[in-house]
Formats: sequence, C-alpha cells, structure tokens
Amino acid sequence: MPEADLSLLFLRPLNRLGIRYIIGGSVASILYGEPRFTNNLDLVVFLRHEDIARLIETFPAPEFYVRPEEFISMEIARQANGQFNLIHADTGFKANMYTTGRDDFNAWAFRNARKMDFHGETVSVAPPECVIVRKLEFYREGGSDKHLRDIRVMLAVSSEQIDRSVLTDWVQRRGVEAEWRKVEA
Repeated sequence: MPEADLSLLFLRPLNRLGIRYIIGGSVASILYGEPRFTNNLDLVVFLRHEDIARLIETFPAPEFYVRPEEFISMEIARQANGQFNLIHADTGFKANMYTTGRDDFNAWAFRNARKMDFHGETVSVAPPECVIVRKLEFYREGGSDKHLRDIRVMLAVSSEQIDRSVLTDWVQRRGVEAEWRKVEA
C-alpha cells in the first residue's frame, strides 16, 4: 500500500471527526519538496479531553493500536511535548500525534496552516517555515542529515512560499541558529 494511502488511513477519519490537525515532519516536507520514503505521519493535533473517546472508537482494535484513554488524557494536559501514537496493525504505519500544549509556535502554525489537496482529501499542512524550524529542532536532537536535506530541497522547490523574515524570526526564537547555518553553508 503506497504511503499516501497509509497516511489517509489516519487523515480521513480525523477530517470526519472534525479534529483539527496540521501535517508536519517528512510528509509536510515531501509536499513542499520532493517525494521520498517515510514510515510515519507526524501530526500536531488540537485535541480536547471530550474528543478522546470518539478518537479511540474511530481507530478500533485490532485494526489500530491506540493508547488507553487515560494516557492520551495525560498527554493532552501537558504544557508542552505531549505525544501519543496511532499504529495501523497490518502495515505498522504510525501516526505520531503531538498535542498542541501551550506552545506559541504551535498556535502560530495552526493559524497559518495551508489547506492542500492530498490524494483527493483536503488536509491542513503546517506552514513551510514551521516545517523547517521543526526539522532543525529534530536535527539538533538526533543529528540525522535527512532533516537538513529535506530543508534544502524545500528551499529549492518552494522558495516562493517561504517567508524568510518569518523563518528567521522563528529560527532565533527557537534557538536553532547553529543548525540553520549548516543549511545555509
């Protein structure tokens, strides 16, 4: 099953539920850059406690693995860095669900999300400046050069969509100037 089809296993139900999300990570960098393989979907979700039961019902076992309601509730309550996964059992394809918390960057990204057609489904995608900054943060955490490659491709393919002043502001605010200099080198 192609990656797009796998991503839609998660995106279509979230759209039906009306749960707000933005696509980030590799899938977003592919949409702003060029196709490459990825084995997961990164989503920032605006999830309320009252949404959890519907979310779990929408992704039923044994087709999906979903953390228990109590775990998801604790992750939503976190000020920052809340996370849980949804996993499609047959394929192992995973949606990393990052909760919004009280993060100004996530709030900005939601306000500036882009609507795109993704294989016939209208989806919300993080703005390219957000995708770049997050990839710089992931690079800082893990050092994988794939993040820098993704950024360079995004800059080459989608430069007209990227507001450099906004990007520079968030690079400074998130403290990833050293990582950004590696991209520009």
